[in-house]
Amino acid sequence: MMKISVIFVAIIGLATYFFRDIIFTKAPVAAANFERLAKLPDEVSESSGVAVLAPGEYLTHNDAGNGPNLYKLNDKGKLLQTIRLQLPNVDWEDLAQDAEGNIYIADTGNNDNNRHELAVYKVNPSQPEKRAAIRFTYEDQKEYPPKKKDRNFDAEALFWSNGKLYIISKDRGRSQTIKVYRLPDQAGTYKAKLIGSHSLKTQVTGAAISPDQSTVVLISEGALHLFREFASVDRFYEGKYDKRTLKDAGQTEAVAFEGNDKLIITSEGGNLYRYTL
Repeated sequence: MMKISVIFVAIIGLATYFFRDIIFTKAPVAAANFERLAKLPDEVSESSGVAVLAPGEYLTHNDAGNGPNLYKLNDKGKLLQTIRLQLPNVDWEDLAQDAEGNIYIADTGNNDNNRHELAVYKVNPSQPEKRAAIRFTYEDQKEYPPKKKDRNFDAEALFWSNGKLYIISKDRGRSQTIKVYRLPDQAGTYKAKLIGSHSLKTQVTGAAISPDQSTVVLISEGALHLFREFASVDRFYEGKYDKRTLKDAGQTEAVAFEGNDKLIITSEGGNLYRYTL
């Protein structure tokens, strides 16, 4: 019996030696590059868009059925200012920002695909009384609404680049294809130009482009979709693709860049996050 025990111990010892890298590898932990910063203030019950005014200082807003307000807050979730706008909030879905600090509010929610006119509102937070409306319809929409399987005229994602606004559709019909539309960033009434489409197999809820214009990020529920190394912003979806899962983040709705390597994210569940690329 003693000999058997000695042999057994020897076998265990050898196995431990040869497989030590596997045995003593630490179990995966929560991603260190994803952190919950704060709970959003009570006034922000359904955050749907976010913009970064300065490091640690953000703008957000509520979804449809709420007041036409922008909420300025810090990275501790403290409400710093409520900016009340004389604008309709039919279904505000996202925020974008240009190089001069203007904010673009995407009143583009279109769950039933039956809105005949949508809008992006251009405002400056320091002069909220000055505002402009960029009104549009989609150049390829012929029915209001189309058949259920063809309902890809809702949009919850917007970003600005070089004088242009880019709208990303939310495919409510098949949850397969994003469509990319382009608009001027000046007041007027337009047909949003369809400039491309891409199979992503998810419903996009927000978008942003890095300040150096090298990375476009789309967000869906619990995931980030990064595009890099593209030839032009118009064809960003042809770039190198990288998907990142946001574990336990819930219904993530909005994303914005804080510098070129950090993302600020909000969820409809009322949380504020930072993600380091």
